[in-house]
Amino acid sequence: MHINQIISGVSMILFLVLAQPVFSQVELDIETGGVFSGYNDVRIPGNGGTLFSLSEDLKADRSFFYRIRLFYDFNSRHHLGALFAPLSINSTGKLDRNLIFEGKTFPINTPLEATYQFNSYRLIYRYDFLKKEKIELGFGLTIKVRDAKIAVKSDGIESEKTNVGFVPIIHFRLLWKFSNKFAFLLDGDAIAAPQGRAEDVLAALIMQASDLIDFKLGYRILEGGADNDEVYNFALINYALIGALIHF
Repeated sequence: MHINQIISGVSMILFLVLAQPVFSQVELDIETGGVFSGYNDVRIPGNGGTLFSLSEDLKADRSFFYRIRLFYDFNSRHHLGALFAPLSINSTGKLDRNLIFEGKTFPINTPLEATYQFNSYRLIYRYDFLKKEKIELGFGLTIKVRDAKIAVKSDGIESEKTNVGFVPIIHFRLLWKFSNKFAFLLDGDAIAAPQGRAEDVLAALIMQASDLIDFKLGYRILEGGADNDEVYNFALINYALIGALIHF
């Protein structure tokens, strides 16, 4: 997707929501918790590098994360949001074979330090097709900017592969209010194509603390990757999280 197409799409979304009657409400969505690496298979370049795992051949650190999302509700059905979601996981260890990675060769049994970075910036539009007392269901479009990097270094040798790009993704949200104080939330972005796939999905229990704040406890999965001549990388990242939804 070219940048002019993205700008045209965002402009159309803004035109549609701004044309609606005014109903302004802001929701600040904050998450934090632990992040754990599942599989994370890498081969760079995709047609000539060494296939290795950042989580099995090397040991991936467990660390904490945070994500911040802001939603503006133009009315009860039209919503526009922005997300900042940094992610960085470090891995260490040795390989029982030579590692060819982005133009450099790391000899067998060399102590390695690797970094997997996948920062995400997103603009989100959602329309709620179903809005009942107990159930809300909405779909929309996310324009995602990925700031990705995989780097490997040892004593005297280091190399990295970076990538910044735009990805359009389908956005969805299901909220089930099964009691006066508690609800189940399924919320995420997902897409699949011949070039690769991407899924970022949250399942959470929501507890209403007051009219101004809700708390959430849940699990998030980030999965996907690409397979081309430059990069082969498919990763599964798990999040155990707590968070707050603050309404203004």
